[in-house]
Amino acid sequence: MAALAGERWRSELPGHEIFTKLRENAGFQRRGSGRTSAKNLAFCLNGDLFVWDEADKVFYTTNLRHLNSEEGCDGAKYQTLLCINPPLFEVCQVLLSPTQFHVALIGLRGATVLELPQRWGKRSEFEGGRARVNCKTIPVAERFFTSSGLVSLRHAAWYPSETEEPHLVLLTSDNTLRFYNLKEPQSPARVLSLSQSEDGSAVRTRGRSYAASLGEIAVAFDFGPLVCSPQQLPGQRAKEEVLAYPLYILYENGETYLSYTTLALGAGGLGKPLGPLPMHPAAEDNYGYDACAVLCLPCVPNILVIATETGTLYHCVVLEAEEEEECVAGERWARGTEAVPSLYVFECVELELTLKLASGEEEEEPLESDFTCPIRLHRDPLCQQRYHCTHEAGVHSVGLTWVSKLHKFLQSDEEDKDNLQELASEQRCIVEHILCTRPLSSSSSAPVRGFWIVSDLSLGATMICITSAHECLTRPLLSSIRPPSPPLLCSRPGLGLGSSPLRGLAEDSFEQHIRNILARNSTNPLVLRAGEKDCSPPPPECLQLLSRATQVFREEYILKQDLAREEMEHRVKLLCGQKNKQMEDLALCREERKSLREMAERLADKYEDAKYRQEAIMNRMKRVLGSLRSQLPVLSDSEKDMRKELQTINDQLHHLGNGIKQVNKKMDYQTKQMEKGVSPARANLALNAHQRKCVQAVLKEQGEQIADMMKQIKDIKNHFSF
Repeated sequence: MAALAGERWRSELPGHEIFTKLRENAGFQRRGSGRTSAKNLAFCLNGDLFVWDEADKVFYTTNLRHLNSEEGCDGAKYQTLLCINPPLFEVCQVLLSPTQFHVALIGLRGATVLELPQRWGKRSEFEGGRARVNCKTIPVAERFFTSSGLVSLRHAAWYPSETEEPHLVLLTSDNTLRFYNLKEPQSPARVLSLSQSEDGSAVRTRGRSYAASLGEIAVAFDFGPLVCSPQQLPGQRAKEEVLAYPLYILYENGETYLSYTTLALGAGGLGKPLGPLPMHPAAEDNYGYDACAVLCLPCVPNILVIATETGTLYHCVVLEAEEEEECVAGERWARGTEAVPSLYVFECVELELTLKLASGEEEEEPLESDFTCPIRLHRDPLCQQRYHCTHEAGVHSVGLTWVSKLHKFLQSDEEDKDNLQELASEQRCIVEHILCTRPLSSSSSAPVRGFWIVSDLSLGATMICITSAHECLTRPLLSSIRPPSPPLLCSRPGLGLGSSPLRGLAEDSFEQHIRNILARNSTNPLVLRAGEKDCSPPPPECLQLLSRATQVFREEYILKQDLAREEMEHRVKLLCGQKNKQMEDLALCREERKSLREMAERLADKYEDAKYRQEAIMNRMKRVLGSLRSQLPVLSDSEKDMRKELQTINDQLHHLGNGIKQVNKKMDYQTKQMEKGVSPARANLALNAHQRKCVQAVLKEQGEQIADMMKQIKDIKNHFSF
């Protein structure tokens, strides 16, 4: 029941009043006929879901934990966050700051930062649970976008530091990267020109269009984890180690540049871009000319994900380059004496943007589609080895299962580094087609409007998707991609009676073999079709989708299950043969154990007899040796020592006897003296109390003196051995 209560919010959230309100407001908006790209207008914070309403320029928020309770099911309560100065542009993306106090509203023609209000009350709601809350908004670079009509915003991200002042980083179409501090949102704190020309500051409109035609326009960037900067930054002292964030900048032609940035050095902590980073193995087309997104996974070493509009993903491992490679690549652009890393393309993945359908003829080759669209990359807060892709045609989830083995490979010795090709051929990433909003190239555009991964484990690992029709979809994430948790100390396998030591050597090889057989290369995603719900799709489209689903089920499920069943039957046959052989060996072992037990009993009886006879012989030997020793005419050394000891004792006894005689004589003499000193008639004397007390004190003192003298006499006797 607890598990059902914990998952109650998944069934309650799609019917929430927030999405009803969004659908009502969407009906009043005008719909364009052109294609629209995917948006991300939702996020979660501490169990609260925030959804942006473009029509009213407000945020709707509700608590997901409250939906799990019985009170939350009765009334779907939500709060509305109003913007004091709402943005004038269309919002395409919302970004939560690392400090979780600000939300950036990003559009093609500007950016605005919304400051989240304070929380208080029993349920820690905004301003105690008021229905409508005014929020402070900070327009960023409003003057710049107003005066520059031809400049658009290509990409935006927060500076990843959680301890410093929040900075918003904007990449504009004029090939410039600007850092804005929220305290001074109109003037950039830092400016980095990304133009590849020698005079990057004098780029005109015609020059920008020429660079755009060659793909020399930066389209995306991403920050890596904090490292020690190998590049000499402006304002850095000599031989001073500075921690900086690597900034990977992606150009449309597929080239990647690297810069290091830090806020600790003030306005000078931004290095010049180094690049392009060499990619191995080299390709003629430089791995595509339509790159659109880049993502740096927080792994060691860093893993860059480069996405193209054709649905191709490149997983690149960032490693330090050798000296020869640096010398060759250094001729491309001035990079000084800094070491430039290289990108090793580990694998290439092609996403199925639109469903691949059969041609309808006897040949099974699918029809190739020329559909392209921009792709957004999202990190997974629960697993560093997984990320997600949202685009106009749906949602994909990608899990890198080879990262753990790559770490073992990099930590191994030089002799084991010949197995890299084997590692690359065996371990492949897992791609899950979660949602398909455009099954065919001819279908209408239905991009995703919101995407987020719920990182609260009490609510469960869940993916939240908001479709173009403002419908909410919740899907639990697979746990097979996440690395297994370390075992508890109490659950470690021991050498019990029921455990076999051979299981540790097998490492579940057959189970892994079956999993590899059942691994699916493609799946049937959740298909959503744009348009009216009551209007059914045309019959040809339905037939193509049905054929595709049937083909996937037949190839990815039934055939692989049959193959797995054959492997298991073959395995069972081999195990039965091994079992029969082991039963025969067990019968032989039992017979040998019985014969060995009888032989052990006979040997035990013989041992007892031999032990008794040995003891009898030892006693006889002792008696014989004693008799021989007694008949020898010469004394042995031990007998001589014993004789000396007896003589010494005799002398001591003689001295002690003389001492006793002297003591007795003294005692007789003292007795006679005492008898002489006693008067025949004693006078009756009466002593008072004081005299009696004095006499007793004198007698006591003399008694103590006598006792001391006796003790001294005794010590003298002992000293001289009387």
